[in-house]
Formats: sequence, structure tokens, C-alpha cells
Amino acid sequence: MAKVLSTEIRAGNLIEWEKRVWRVLKSYHVHVGGRGGAFMQVEMKDIESGTKRNERIRTEDKIERAHVDQREMQFLYCDGSGYVFMDKETFEQLTLAAEFLEGQAGYLVPNTDVQINFHNDRPIGIQMPPTVTLRVVETEPNLKSATATGSFKPARTETGVNVMVPQFVVEGESIKVNTDSGEYIERA
Repeated sequence: MAKVLSTEIRAGNLIEWEKRVWRVLKSYHVHVGGRGGAFMQVEMKDIESGTKRNERIRTEDKIERAHVDQREMQFLYCDGSGYVFMDKETFEQLTLAAEFLEGQAGYLVPNTDVQINFHNDRPIGIQMPPTVTLRVVETEPNLKSATATGSFKPARTETGVNVMVPQFVVEGESIKVNTDSGEYIERA
């Protein structure tokens, strides 16, 4: 098993905490300036019991990563019962329920490569690529005077995810979105 700095923890990672295996749902760096010090705020879910927990972990602490079998898989499609993935080596298909994806389903478009983690031959987590390209299907009209300013507007993507985008983004354009934070990065 490998130890990593707490600052390297990302959503989808599996860690060992208090002798249990947890899936990281959210992870973000917090610095309170002047007092205390920096820490990572980590929201995680126990893979056995399903209980959720929030932890503050100091940035200098090392966290044990759970030993898992990681397989490269490709998202194929969503049918009524779940999301279908294909193992890129054996071409076997695996269907996962929407609850398993913990809100990451909005970043899945067909042919997206993901990493699915297995523990004792049972899928226990999915790790998305750092960014995905999504097409904007609905947003407010473009303002003629809008340039690269700090103002944003809501946009709905092809997968149903709502993202705050700059004023110059219009319907039909493809954008890159950060899968950890759900934030707009750039036009694709």
C-alpha cells in the first residue's frame, strides 16, 4: 500500500481511514490565513456501510491509499437500468447503477475513458478524467458587449450538468469542464 500526501487526494480516490476503506466524494484545499494552517476538507463515503463523513486532514499528513485493482474502462451508453462500461483489455461489459456514480454521471459522454477500481473483484469506485468536453445545449443569449470579463451565466450541457460559463459562450459550443469541481475551464 502506498502513502500519499493529503493534498494529492482527489474525488474518486479510495483511501484507508481508521481501518476502513473510503471513497472520496469531494476534496478541496482550505487555507485560513494567519491562524492554524492549511488543511484538506475531505467528504468521503464508507464503501461497506455507505455512511458519509467529513474530515479535516492537515496538508502535511500522509494518507494510506487502499490497495485496489484498477481497470481502464470505456463508458458506452446509459440504458434504463444503469451505465454500461467496457473493459478495454477483455471487452467484457459491466453495468453500474446511477447511485454508484455518486453524482459523477453528468460528466459521462459515450467513449469517455474512466478508471474503475475493484476491491476483491467487486467495483467500489470510479475515477473520472480530470476534464471532460461537454456540449452546451441551453444558455442565455450572448451579450454583444461581453468580452473576457468576470461575469458568468448558467449553461446546461448535453448530460444535464449545469455549469457557470463566461458570457461569450453560446448554445452548441463545446466546453471543457473540471470533473472535480464542476467548473468551466475553457472552450474546446
